[in-house]
Amino acid sequence: MFEDFERTEIAVPDRGFGPATIHLRHGGSGPPLLLLHGNPMTHVAWHKIAGDLAKNFHVVAADLRGYGDSVGPEEGGADHVNYSFRAMAQDQVDVMEALGFETFQAAGHDRGARTVHRMCLDHEGRIERAAVVDILPNRHIWNNVSKDWAVKSWHWLFMAQPYDMPERMMAGVPPRYYMEKKLSKKGIGLAPFTPEAFDEYVRCFNWKTIRGSCEDYRACVTSDLAMDEADYAEGKRVTCPLLAVWGARSHTGTVYGDVRAIWQDYAAAPVQGGPIDCGHYVPEEEPEETRNWFLEFFQAG
Repeated sequence: MFEDFERTEIAVPDRGFGPATIHLRHGGSGPPLLLLHGNPMTHVAWHKIAGDLAKNFHVVAADLRGYGDSVGPEEGGADHVNYSFRAMAQDQVDVMEALGFETFQAAGHDRGARTVHRMCLDHEGRIERAAVVDILPNRHIWNNVSKDWAVKSWHWLFMAQPYDMPERMMAGVPPRYYMEKKLSKKGIGLAPFTPEAFDEYVRCFNWKTIRGSCEDYRACVTSDLAMDEADYAEGKRVTCPLLAVWGARSHTGTVYGDVRAIWQDYAAAPVQGGPIDCGHYVPEEEPEETRNWFLEFFQAG
């Protein structure tokens, strides 16, 4: 995986969110393109398309703070802001600057996409184009909760419970067992994941990752939601070109339907994109179609 990519770690400045060291791989030639993964995964989620994208872009695939081999602070801080998408977005802007990129394009899946959304709002001038994969805005989720969503997104409510009950329960089973249960989906099991990628997810599922990811989900319904509500009320929207793609058979697609139409309420310009015939783990279930969407959208920039 990630042949011809350089592996490195960057200690980012503490900008009020606690210290963090971000692990990443980068390679290729062309304009910079940042790729961010979701929960409970790592940058490895992009391994099926990173090489192809690197023929046209300088690809940076990074682990979010607390995930993978990246390290964040032990404490979540007031309203868990140290693991908010604002903190994660700031990390990645600092990483890209350390690599020599003042402006760049960005794509994210799941938690990584929420980080990209926050990046577009907090660092408007730096993000040239953005893609969000199989998510809806955090504010829309919490204001449109349903039985179907709760059943399919049970971990949102579980991981947001107070420390340290979720952490102890998640750490109380073998990492491989938890990953098998979390990533396996009805009808396809673990088929989207190569053994090498799955082994990496298992390797990285340690106390550090469990702690950080639970703080991430606690922030989601506290500090993140407060930021999102304030921005929405002020009329703040994504101003750069935005691509929204999603799995037609994912929880996002089956519960909410036309994802692009919902995103349009959070964007200043027409949102591009559409459904992909797969489930939630889009870059690993349908890498070819994901790559094609990205090439068409990001090369236009």
